[in-house]
Amino acid sequence: MGCRHFLFVCSLLFGMFFGHAKIELPNIFSDHMVLQRNTDVTLWGWGSPNESIKVFTEWDGKSYSVSAGVDAKWSLLVPTPDAGGPYQVRFEGQTNTIELTDVLIGEVWLCSGQSNMEWSANSGIDNADTEIKAADYPNIRFFTVIKRTAEAPQENVSGTWSKCDPKEMADFSAVAYYFGKRLQGALDVPIGLIDAAWGASSAEVWTPQTVFEQRSDLAESAKKIRPNKWVSVQPSSLYNAMIAPLHRFKIAGTLWYQGESNTANAEKYSDLFTTMIRSWRTAWNADFPFYFVQIAPYTYGSPEEGVQVRDQQRRALSLTNTGMVLTSDICTVDDIHPKNKKDVGLRLANMALKKHYGAISEEVNGPLFKEFERNGSKLRIVFDHAEGLTAKGKKIDQFELAGPDGVFYPAKAKIKGDVIIASSKKVSDPVRVRFAWNNTDMAQLFNGVGLPASSFTSD
Repeated sequence: MGCRHFLFVCSLLFGMFFGHAKIELPNIFSDHMVLQRNTDVTLWGWGSPNESIKVFTEWDGKSYSVSAGVDAKWSLLVPTPDAGGPYQVRFEGQTNTIELTDVLIGEVWLCSGQSNMEWSANSGIDNADTEIKAADYPNIRFFTVIKRTAEAPQENVSGTWSKCDPKEMADFSAVAYYFGKRLQGALDVPIGLIDAAWGASSAEVWTPQTVFEQRSDLAESAKKIRPNKWVSVQPSSLYNAMIAPLHRFKIAGTLWYQGESNTANAEKYSDLFTTMIRSWRTAWNADFPFYFVQIAPYTYGSPEEGVQVRDQQRRALSLTNTGMVLTSDICTVDDIHPKNKKDVGLRLANMALKKHYGAISEEVNGPLFKEFERNGSKLRIVFDHAEGLTAKGKKIDQFELAGPDGVFYPAKAKIKGDVIIASSKKVSDPVRVRFAWNNTDMAQLFNGVGLPASSFTSD
């Protein structure tokens, strides 16, 4: 074979293998997906280097052009209208075409955390059979991110969108489902729910590596998380594989149910958690709402490790555009997976409907400690969200007071208007107060709409 003939054959083979790569989309784009309404969404993927690609969006009847870079990646900003659908989106490359069908425009929420977020109807919830049979809501769509870990941030996740029907709902996050059902009914728009959760995971594994590179104290605290057989404890390992690939997918907000696995380093949880939230918002370049569930009372090994996490979660509310749902009245202390997932989802939805959408006006928070005022040997304890303050049971016995020595003693407490007056014969000079400061303390104090008060310490 002559040299020129050989080079010609090589060039043909090169073109066959490297010159006609098909355009590809990340898995978050599929039939039945929901795109965030009334915004600019990013569409992206891969193709051949410098390949010209056309994108057709049925909702506006427009065609958009984009070219892949020398790295074979391309991305495009496309405006979305108000809620609607179903629509088609078509991607035309030089050698192939991808057409997505049954695409809806609505509200998209990312739902993350550990097992209580992952928990499905098939895992065991109240009235599971009835709820599964009734779960026929084609305008609610699910995307479950398949569990993966990675040492560095990835560009794709495994999973696909599906319609909400009894079969799909049975294995999807129950909390997310109830949230989406309530939202869809109140807003009358399509709802997209992305479930990226993993049982037994600590907050560290959902936090970017840059955080630990910049914060040696958080890196040191992460070493206290005990290894377990259910999930990696390597910081950032789940973030890299299950969250980082979603950064460019526009969302309305995030739901979070996690904390049980951070009892080992509870004293740093608020710092870590708020830092994690900020890092996610930075990655998305959006100050989206972040609503989380306070972990429920449970019989943990150490007397205060669970309540310390609950108080740290309460303190995380100092971060703007956050909200906390309380669960101390809808749980049992001998089950770390309370089966009443419906009220959790509804409370999260009501928080979103009021704080983010302005669609309802009723109170959505339980009483939260604000401050105390001293009057001799008594403390006047003030709460936010305490209108109609009331107690369950014959007496209020979950308050404790401490003097300058820091030793807490049980206090007598009574409701006066919407505040608590507390005193203890053993504390003549009270300077500190705490409430429901035990792992297993169930709700005793409620506001007028029946939402429980959070445990707290004023330290």
